Amino acid sequence: MNVPSPIVARNVFGEPLVPCSFDPMTGYFRDGCCKTCDDDIGNHVVCAVMNPTFLMFSEASGNDLSSVRPGFPGLKPGDQWCLCASRWVEAWRAGMAPQIVLESTNQEVLSVISMEVLKRHAYKQEQDC
Repeated sequence: MNVPSPIVARNVFGEPLVPCSFDPMTGYFRDGCCKTCDDDIGNHVVCAVMNPTFLMFSEASGNDLSSVRPGFPGLKPGDQWCLCASRWVEAWRAGMAPQIVLESTNQEVLSVISMEVLKRHAYKQEQDC
């Protein structure tokens, strides 16, 4: 596997990419960020917040993200995970797309998903008083 380029990865706003998740550890490079490279055929650039609907959709589509396997913790609702852009688009077309953490989603996704669609699915974190 190639080592990520020293170029700073950018989010959809053109700013430095904010980590998606360290628990569970996500990303193509398992560094917590939705970075990509030429070897990342899946284009794992969408930082998505898992929900029951999407997890069921993904399993029905042949990618069980809920089950624990060697080297994979299994995901549960609320977990953030770097998804393949194409899987997110499939879920979106089926009306089952998870919300997206825009600050943690790689700008590479803009070649596949419009900013307008991304913003409509932006994760809105609950604010504490």
